[in-house]
Amino acid sequence: QVQLVESGGGAVQAGGSLRLSCAASGRTNGAMGWFRRAPGKEREFVAVVRSSGVTTYYADSVKGRFTISRDNAKNTVYLRMNSLKPEDTAVYYCGARVSLFGSMEVLAREAAYSYWGQGTQVTVSS
Repeated sequence: QVQLVESGGGAVQAGGSLRLSCAASGRTNGAMGWFRRAPGKEREFVAVVRSSGVTTYYADSVKGRFTISRDNAKNTVYLRMNSLKPEDTAVYYCGARVSLFGSMEVLAREAAYSYWGQGTQVTVSS
């Protein structure tokens, strides 16, 4: 059983930056991803990083502004968010996948992840 704990959320003005962290209680061998749920919307994919930490994939809405990374020694995944927009306002969740395999299309789906954190709120004001 893996427990995930997100941190780093908060309130910022548009154009600002935040860095989210997601610490795992145990080693996570598979990909780790970030998703978000905006008010009144379904949870959506944001970014994913494979177990090596080298291969990443982003939603078009955040590409060029967000950077996902992981530190396997610390069992932690990060999401650096720059140039934040009001539409980035959401609860951000990290997920951990057990399997080492899966295409990027698979990894962009919630069902690919076995473990989830409780979420951290990000609020961007205009």
